[in-house]
Amino acid sequence: MNLPILKFIKTGEDLLTPYVWGRYDILLLPPSFPYGGMENPQLTFVTPTLLAGDRSLENVVAHEIAHSWMGNLVTNRYWSEFFLNEGFTVFIERKILGRLQGEGVFDFEAMIGLKHLQDDIDHFGESNPLTALRPNLDGVDPDDAFSSVPYEKGFTLLCYLQSLVGVSEFEAWLKAYVSKFSYQSITAEQMKEFFLTYFEGKVKAEVLSEIDWPQWFDKPGMPYKQLPLSKKLADDSIALAKRWVEEEGKGCSSTDLKSFTSSQVVMFLDQLLVLSENKPLSTATIASIDKAYGFNSSKNSEWRFRWYTLCLKANDASIFPKVVEFLTEQGRMKFVRPLYRELYKNEASKQLAVDTFKAHKDSYHAIASRLVAKDLNI
Repeated sequence: MNLPILKFIKTGEDLLTPYVWGRYDILLLPPSFPYGGMENPQLTFVTPTLLAGDRSLENVVAHEIAHSWMGNLVTNRYWSEFFLNEGFTVFIERKILGRLQGEGVFDFEAMIGLKHLQDDIDHFGESNPLTALRPNLDGVDPDDAFSSVPYEKGFTLLCYLQSLVGVSEFEAWLKAYVSKFSYQSITAEQMKEFFLTYFEGKVKAEVLSEIDWPQWFDKPGMPYKQLPLSKKLADDSIALAKRWVEEEGKGCSSTDLKSFTSSQVVMFLDQLLVLSENKPLSTATIASIDKAYGFNSSKNSEWRFRWYTLCLKANDASIFPKVVEFLTEQGRMKFVRPLYRELYKNEASKQLAVDTFKAHKDSYHAIASRLVAKDLNI
């Protein structure tokens, strides 16, 4: 077992309880695998889109290892309470990364996650019941409701609870939570009651009484309370994006990203998307960014996804072949669904989206194929 994986597991044990599954293996699945990873006791399935050539996307493995406790050891009883699996896992993943890479990484990764959450809620609609943390899935295929909501909104709930009781106290509760509910499928109500019971007498009663559980569990849209996040690690990414948007890259050069981590480049691209939302970048600016940083030749799937999205929003038709290549070399839904939707909503590329999907739909996983067809009204 390689060193980063051992460190992820050891840090998970320090945070929670001993790793109970004996061994841990990773199986690389075919490109059509529709998810980033899929947790199983002892064995994680991963997508080949994690292979960037420089190990820059290995943080996904920290997420899957966190499932060894949250999901595999303590499991949600109902699909509608999927956040008990994924929200807790994201929280532990970022705790692991924070301990190994610096505490600022926790907030930094949370900022990237909030952007993903906002994108998904914009897609579904702010008032869509499926954006609630505990949606009513009666008569709904869980695949149709799949989004970052249980991941990121669940994570935000845990951050809020931690802010009320303190970091060390909350981490102690997490240990007790895993110990109490190991090898069980539980409900959100059980989680809530265990939290309230555990902290009764440990914190002021008014602190616990101020938690509006129905707002957290049942209200659609973005989390009704969001904690301030430290932007220290994001400052350089944000500043660089502003220079490109506000000054068309004046003073920027090919060395700008040399000291950036992979996640900081993701943040830079995310900020370009946010800052250009109301006024897309010109094709000339897009060409200048690529000349400086070479995104068109990148092998990093997270960068490619955001770069292609940025180009499509700028109506840069020269990117169409690259987008089609990316859409047909892998089937990860995180990438293919938004890119197909972006192609489809532009008249210049609408037919290209339909034709590309029809020609390659049988190469996608059945779930991905069905959902993309729905996105394209086919």
